[in-house]
Amino acid sequence: MPIFTAPDGTELAYHLRGEGEPLLVLPGGPMRASAYLGDLGGLDAHRRLVLLDLRGTGDSAVPADPATYRCDRQVDDVEALRVHLGHERIDVLAHSAGGSLALLYAARYPHRVSRLALITATPWALGRPATAEDRLTAARLRSAEPWFAAAYPAFEAWLAGGGDPDWAVVGAFFHGRWDEAARAHDAAADEQTNDEAEGLFLAPEAFDPVALRAALADLAVPVLVLAGEVDGGPRPELARLLADACPNAEFAVQPGAGHYPWLDDPEWFAGRTAAFLDGTPVTGAAVRPTVTPRV
Repeated sequence: MPIFTAPDGTELAYHLRGEGEPLLVLPGGPMRASAYLGDLGGLDAHRRLVLLDLRGTGDSAVPADPATYRCDRQVDDVEALRVHLGHERIDVLAHSAGGSLALLYAARYPHRVSRLALITATPWALGRPATAEDRLTAARLRSAEPWFAAAYPAFEAWLAGGGDPDWAVVGAFFHGRWDEAARAHDAAADEQTNDEAEGLFLAPEAFDPVALRAALADLAVPVLVLAGEVDGGPRPELARLLADACPNAEFAVQPGAGHYPWLDDPEWFAGRTAAFLDGTPVTGAAVRPTVTPRV
């Protein structure tokens, strides 16, 4: 297990999967160990995945200062890993809340990113989190599922502030396929997540949406924003705002996918993401080009 040292002296771990050109992978959660990403549906057959365990998660050390869990404070951890790997520029993929970290990194170090893939990432950093209604609207798309009648009231109560739900029931809304693999993936979340750091990562002080939007308007690198068709956080309409903020972005919606699209249809996910990373043109419903307004 490789280790490198962050600028503040915290020892951070990363995990390598596959062969080929490196792809630096930032996990979500927020603050969930990178183990949940697995091989990203076989993406390791196309790229060498460099899966970072964020500070205080997985095999990375707990920092001396908990304030460094804040998203913007971890940008320099990402840069330290790039330097450690010895690459002038590197492709970056980020999932979910890791998308906010990736956006802040690309804004601060635009000349160090070759391509940026944002997978089911909510535009927290742009001041647009997913709302309860976003999640309920997506949840109602699943009304034909056999588990819906039991799961929807529990999901609705949780979103209304009713305390922690039975995740073995409501976890279905985060997955396009609620099978044994999805249940196991969902059940592992508690032990893989740093609960103390979770709230600190998304502290409002970490983000300046106006400044970030201005920086992204000048971001020249290719960006992929990939959303899950039935994901509620973010819904495709919300994820689209990330593509709209970047001048060289493409937007894709994976059919039938939830928040973890590499589990729902590994072949579709790996193929679509690899095509973007390789610069291969994609036609048809898998890609929806975006025109970015300059504001």
